[in-house]
Amino acid sequence: SVLVAACGSGSESSDEAPSPADVESVDTPAGLTRVSPTDAAATIDGAGDGLIILDVRTEEEFVEARIDGATMIDFYRADFRDALAELDPDASYVLYCRSGNRSGQALEIMRELGFSDVQDVNGGIVSWVDAGLPVVDG
Repeated sequence: SVLVAACGSGSESSDEAPSPADVESVDTPAGLTRVSPTDAAATIDGAGDGLIILDVRTEEEFVEARIDGATMIDFYRADFRDALAELDPDASYVLYCRSGNRSGQALEIMRELGFSDVQDVNGGIVSWVDAGLPVVDG
């Protein structure tokens, strides 16, 4: 397979290179990534007991359908950031929401909080179901 990465064209970005101090102050752990539903499922299948599946949807959405074994923290809680801060930043996580919007924002918060191993399911549970992967309800 081919991996293509781009950082924008020079005509649309600053001509100045960042100073070394700026580069060093940016903390972007390689372990925080957006992955396909099938890659996330493989991570879940291959994980031991330490993996945490984190659903950041509402209680209603969670009850309707969720990835088996998921823990829910509602993104819309007033104390959502504090709830994330109580989690173990060194644990491994698979993170998802309905379509990828809330989990993408949660991923950024987790990055800011120092989490080091988080896979965000690209497209959320919608793409998980579209990929034919199992969910539980109730």
